[in-house]
Amino acid sequence: MTGPPAQDTSVRSEIVVEAPIERAFDAFTRQFDRIKPREHNMLGVDIAESVFESHAGGRVYDRGVDGSECQWARVVAFEPPDRVVFTWDINPYWQIESDLDKASEVEVRFIAESPTRTRVELESKLDEPRTP
Repeated sequence: MTGPPAQDTSVRSEIVVEAPIERAFDAFTRQFDRIKPREHNMLGVDIAESVFESHAGGRVYDRGVDGSECQWARVVAFEPPDRVVFTWDINPYWQIESDLDKASEVEVRFIAESPTRTRVELESKLDEPRTP
């Protein structure tokens, strides 16, 4: 007997920033360490830096003050200055998801509203419902 069909679960959010599209994209990816809150930490030590490797196939991870690392995402698409897609490899228990087929996917789109204003749209998708 099979259970109910999988549901598409999405979370969407957007913000408008007073910055050109290239600067907004750069701030999210290459300056990721400046925007990720330090209290979002899965390491056993304080975070020295958060790294977003700016290429498809790259990693997103935190490096601890002791040199340890915790990878919690993978870069799927990197299309400056318009779009970046990465996985979210953290399960509902706030632990690294060992089954990468269960990871969520996060797409961030950057849309120029003017030469100095950018709309940043984030959508997180999870194909299967997960219960903690």
